[in-house]
Amino acid sequence: MIKHLLSIRDLDADGIERVLQSSQFFRDNMGRKFPTLRLKTVVNFFYEASTRTRTSFELAAKRLSADVLNFAAGGSSVEKGESLKDTAQTIEAMGVDCIIARHSSAGAPNRLAEWVSASVINAGDGMHEHPTQALLDLFTIRRHFPSFEGLRVAIVGDVVHSRVARSDVLGLQTMGADVTICAPPTLLPPGVETWGANVTTELDPLLPELDVCYLLRMQLERQKRGYVPSLREYARIWGLDRRRAALLPERSLIMHPGPMNRGVEIAADVAEFPRSVITDQVTNGIAVRQALLYLMLGGPEAKEEVPDTV
Repeated sequence: MIKHLLSIRDLDADGIERVLQSSQFFRDNMGRKFPTLRLKTVVNFFYEASTRTRTSFELAAKRLSADVLNFAAGGSSVEKGESLKDTAQTIEAMGVDCIIARHSSAGAPNRLAEWVSASVINAGDGMHEHPTQALLDLFTIRRHFPSFEGLRVAIVGDVVHSRVARSDVLGLQTMGADVTICAPPTLLPPGVETWGANVTTELDPLLPELDVCYLLRMQLERQKRGYVPSLREYARIWGLDRRRAALLPERSLIMHPGPMNRGVEIAADVAEFPRSVITDQVTNGIAVRQALLYLMLGGPEAKEEVPDTV
């Protein structure tokens, strides 16, 4: 297994499949504690606020019996001017085996991987990537469809600011899905045509053919200027409301990485529809992160502690 997960590109189709198969075991045994990572220490090294990702990694590590440290830049020596490198090496000197890094700057986890000997997992870097979100999204889809081959997935909304979109497009394409990016022209990133996905600004014509409608959060905190005339207009043209949801085939899933802006990218009642798997994504995230930590840190002896299916 790989030492670092800095991008979803670090895993080929076989590698992703191995994570998904292991995730299924941990999903089936949700809540059970395993001794696999006893005497290992994992640190949540977060320079950005997070609820889902940080707590999900913390639960995953604890259910594998690892010791968990939570580091937040606020209130630390970072406020005294300590550099990222010095802070990371100080934390590692305390005997850390894995650094789970979230940072507002793209590429920060890659730099960490150069400076420390511990494993590094990218938990979201700037507007670049969020590979574990992509893995949990793939796992959630897999639980509803037997194969990714030919699945039609639309990723809708604030693509330009989304690290989730980049990792999801790469992961879905690696597994054989047909991906379309749909957004207002102002929220499409430069060079999006090189991503290998279909690109459109019109949502309604897509909906009747979709297997997955994946809505992105409008990242208002990153929008330094007005990208759309108003949130009301965005919701009217690109938001998934009850009328648009009715255009989706019955088999289709509605997904969102959270946190949601209800009434903007998704109507409040649509988020509660039976075909919405938004809460499942959160639950599945723990299993996926357990699988990843198990595969990256467990070592050969771990196979004696879990079934052969893993």
